Amino acid sequence: MCGIVGIAGHTPVNQMLYDALTMLQHRGQDAAGIVTCEGGRLFLRKENGMVRDVFHTRHMMRLSGNYGIGHVRYPTAGSSSSAEAQPFYVNSPYGITLAHNGNLTNADEISATLFKTDLRHINTDSDSEVLLNVFAHELQARGKENPTDQDIFEAVAQVHLRCRGAYAVVAMITGYGLLGFRDPNGIRPLVYGQRLAEDGGFEYMIASESVALTSLGFAVVRDVLPGEAVFIDMQGRLSTRLCAENARYTPCIFEYVYFARPDSTMDGISVYKSRLRMGEKLAQKILREWGQDHQIDVVIPIPDTSRTAALELANLLGVKYREGFMKNRYIGRTFIMPGQQQRKKSVRQKLNPVELEFKGKNVLLVDDSIVRGTTCHEIIQMAREAGARQVFFASAAPPVKFPNVYGIDMPAKNELIASGHSVEEVRQIIGADRLIYQDLADLIDAAREGNTAIETFDCAVFDGKYVTGDIDEAYLARLEHKRNDKTHGQETHKTVEIISDNAPVDMTGVKMEG
Repeated sequence: MCGIVGIAGHTPVNQMLYDALTMLQHRGQDAAGIVTCEGGRLFLRKENGMVRDVFHTRHMMRLSGNYGIGHVRYPTAGSSSSAEAQPFYVNSPYGITLAHNGNLTNADEISATLFKTDLRHINTDSDSEVLLNVFAHELQARGKENPTDQDIFEAVAQVHLRCRGAYAVVAMITGYGLLGFRDPNGIRPLVYGQRLAEDGGFEYMIASESVALTSLGFAVVRDVLPGEAVFIDMQGRLSTRLCAENARYTPCIFEYVYFARPDSTMDGISVYKSRLRMGEKLAQKILREWGQDHQIDVVIPIPDTSRTAALELANLLGVKYREGFMKNRYIGRTFIMPGQQQRKKSVRQKLNPVELEFKGKNVLLVDDSIVRGTTCHEIIQMAREAGARQVFFASAAPPVKFPNVYGIDMPAKNELIASGHSVEEVRQIIGADRLIYQDLADLIDAAREGNTAIETFDCAVFDGKYVTGDIDEAYLARLEHKRNDKTHGQETHKTVEIISDNAPVDMTGVKMEG
């Protein structure tokens, strides 16, 4: 899972890109990168780490230009090497930089043929580099010294024909403009907006979530449609085109459960309101299955994502809502951390109980989802140690039984606690006195109520139905091998690292800011 942003401005965009990436930091804390364009020159800074750590004053001063793109990364394919931080760059044609959120499900297949058929070299294991080279090849195949909007849209159409999976993309074509496009299923989010510049013209932003736009004073125009491309040329003219046949809306429902910020609106759906409805429907299920005498004294959320659902759940049950865990915000998300012991240690470092909210009470803990169960088990133990009489557990999402293949680095199937275990068995494993999950139909209704034009969602992590139609057992077996704790982090990679000692290094027209 990653966050992407592109800005076509009338003044330098370096600070705007930085600020937008901080608003998208929740989507990726592993690496960050920005590339800007001025006078046909590109200026690039990317490195492992949080946005605030990657970009210092000396870097920001060198990132000159009125057009630029940025990226924050969680590694879902390839490695955690800084060589795979984005944006990526290719010199031919024109000089193209690209940032990508999602995952290509046929990246290995394309990569194996790129050199033979397209005469292009792939330097990393990243599917984003594959996507960039496919687009670059298709644009070059137009054979134009000066590509038109039509040429660019035709190249995107060819990308849709060759690439499968999830991809939301921002790209810069040096000297020509800023491009954004989205896969034909609209799995990963992408939105664009505009604001009036001081000179009277419009500036444009394309980003993963609306909050990146609104925080910088851009008015949201709309979501980029599945299969659609948006292009802003160097004169500030915007054009759009649907570049894929049989495009359909099937956004990832897990965005609303967990990843997106609650103050974002995605595909016409308020993330905040969808989570309120998740809490409402979960409360209704508790009343149906546990009855009015549910014995819950207090509802406590597992911070942060579950707060909204937990608050509405408590209101409908008529019980107290309390903040029972204080969060250390300097510990990363635990479900992607390799190794059970590291995850357990991280949970204890990340959360600390407020004992007076637990002592002698029947506590309902609410989390957004249960993935491995490691976090739940540790938190339940912490609640008991804090004096809870009974500990109940509620998941705002249904049981996660299948791996995600569209850009979320969830564990292998055999590491998902709900895969192969009944609800009762999961309850025993995590050590809860009671356990309840959201029903999938209720989750879909909670999201879809915000935009009834969306008929289906990608719910593959819950029901195993992969919307691209190309995922079989062989693919999942290969994925499991890559993601298994025993092999995670042990891959070998073909990389060329550029090292600079606090000075710019010129590489094929791109300034690498050290």
